[in-house]
Amino acid sequence: MGFSSLCLTFVSMYILSIFVLFHLVVANSLQSYTTACHDDEISALLQFKQSFVINTSASGYKGAYPKTASWNSAWNQTSNCCSWDGVECDENTGHVIGLNLSSSYLYGFINPNNSLFRLVHLQSLNLADNDFNYSQVPTSIRNFPKLRYLNLSCSVFSGVVPFEISQLSELSSLDLSENPDLTGYFPKFNASSSPLMSLKLSFTSFLINLSSLIEDFDSLKELHVSECNISESPLPFSLGNLRHLTYLDLSSNNFNGQIPSFLKNLTQLTYLSLFVLIRLSKRMRRPRY
Repeated sequence: MGFSSLCLTFVSMYILSIFVLFHLVVANSLQSYTTACHDDEISALLQFKQSFVINTSASGYKGAYPKTASWNSAWNQTSNCCSWDGVECDENTGHVIGLNLSSSYLYGFINPNNSLFRLVHLQSLNLADNDFNYSQVPTSIRNFPKLRYLNLSCSVFSGVVPFEISQLSELSSLDLSENPDLTGYFPKFNASSSPLMSLKLSFTSFLINLSSLIEDFDSLKELHVSECNISESPLPFSLGNLRHLTYLDLSSNNFNGQIPSFLKNLTQLTYLSLFVLIRLSKRMRRPRY
């Protein structure tokens, strides 16, 4: 092979290398572009941050810390909220799909106009263990049609839960527990279409009719209704139809009678608590099964 042929081969390989490198750079640039969050969502997050103060008494968890404190306070072209603490983005669209601000020392009132409700692509929202100062759960919750996971537990909400929460057709996990000032009737879900698998209402003041509640949720795997002042005697037979149940907590309520035999139908059950059901049959000896 002559010198000119060697030179030609070298040049060809060099051009090929540049071509491959160019495409790698372009591909990485496109990926960076698609995974960067959107300007309107950055704005919504920063406004949400500014609508609350950090109060260390607002969270009881030992590992609590102010997640929003690390969020960028200035909005600029290099801001990417996808890297912010507690924020999850769709890797393809860049939209914010998850927000986990549990135990973040958030204190303040949350109203229906809060910028949070502009994050319309949310699939998961966790605001547990904060202090929302007896706010009502806003009707704007309907702005999250793709929401699958919602945790508002132990966050000082009060009043009636809006009907709109029952219209979240993709919701599979709902936790409103440890909000003793939540009152009124729990919203009725569509029994034929609700995919709800986990429902936690313990230590609330809802007016709960257990028979009516469970008929809405054929797919339920977890039901937590301890300390809800439920008074039904005997336990509703329909409870035995929840054959997917793995976790059932009925403790600290006001049931009468014997432990019903239909509970044996719950073959998937791994946890059952009837603790402090003092009016059950005296044949009951152990508080937890």
